[in-house]
Amino acid sequence: MAEVADDRTGAAASGVAATGIVAAGATTTTPAPLPRRWSAEASAIAAIAHRDFVKLLRDRVRLVSELAFPLILIVLLGPALQAGFGSPGGLDLTTFVFTGVLAQTIWQSAALGLISLIADREEDFSQEIFVSPVSRYSIVAGKIIGESLVALPTALGVLVMGFVIGAPLTPAVLIALIPLSLVIAVYGGAFGLLILANISSQRTASQIFPFVMLPQFFLAGVFNPVHDLPAPLAVLSALSPMRYAVELTRNIFYGLQGGDVPAPDVTPFEVNVAVIAVSFVAFIAVGTLLFVRAERNR
Repeated sequence: MAEVADDRTGAAASGVAATGIVAAGATTTTPAPLPRRWSAEASAIAAIAHRDFVKLLRDRVRLVSELAFPLILIVLLGPALQAGFGSPGGLDLTTFVFTGVLAQTIWQSAALGLISLIADREEDFSQEIFVSPVSRYSIVAGKIIGESLVALPTALGVLVMGFVIGAPLTPAVLIALIPLSLVIAVYGGAFGLLILANISSQRTASQIFPFVMLPQFFLAGVFNPVHDLPAPLAVLSALSPMRYAVELTRNIFYGLQGGDVPAPDVTPFEVNVAVIAVSFVAFIAVGTLLFVRAERNR
């Protein structure tokens, strides 16, 4: 009996050892899931962004309407200010308005584009993508990147109008404006996410957004200098996210002119970059949290 027990014990031990060897072999041959996870997240981001961009190409009315307003501002307001106020300090007000409208158009187009989140919610598309094995941040990133791409054709139209009015668009400026436009668009999309995350209908969004956007036209310095404002307005201007997109655009535009074009007073480049980076992270974190909570409460 003792010999039989020893045989059984030895067999069991051999089985356990063999199992351990097999498990160890399986562990060493199984590919790491993290790269596959990253690939799946990247594919989801690309698919969502592509969907939004294709929707824009099919929506000719939106393309025309988003381009018409900034062109009217550049063609009418810039020369009107130049004719009425001349060139204070040698500053060309037409070019000043052009740089402000360029940044405002990209930033606002991306922010307003996030209304598609509400449209997806009303069509239950957001519920469908939320049940997929993709992180919430990837879904939000796909929407923001998609609307950022949507804003670029409008920016291209504004640049063409810049050539028409004689803005000093040198090759260096044009090259620098490519990554800058992407940064401004993504930043505007993050702000749009924060504002729209808890809004339940497109009608409500259409009523709220003018009150959010219109004051920033003046507080951000799109048409007017903002560095000598009264104290209450100066505080509101400093809290306006659009301001830093406009100021960063003027940092790049006037900084690459080599001193040949008189530049307005602007916030230092480093300050603008730092504010945009910190507020972008805050907008994404809070906006995603609010959006996910709203989806779970439906």
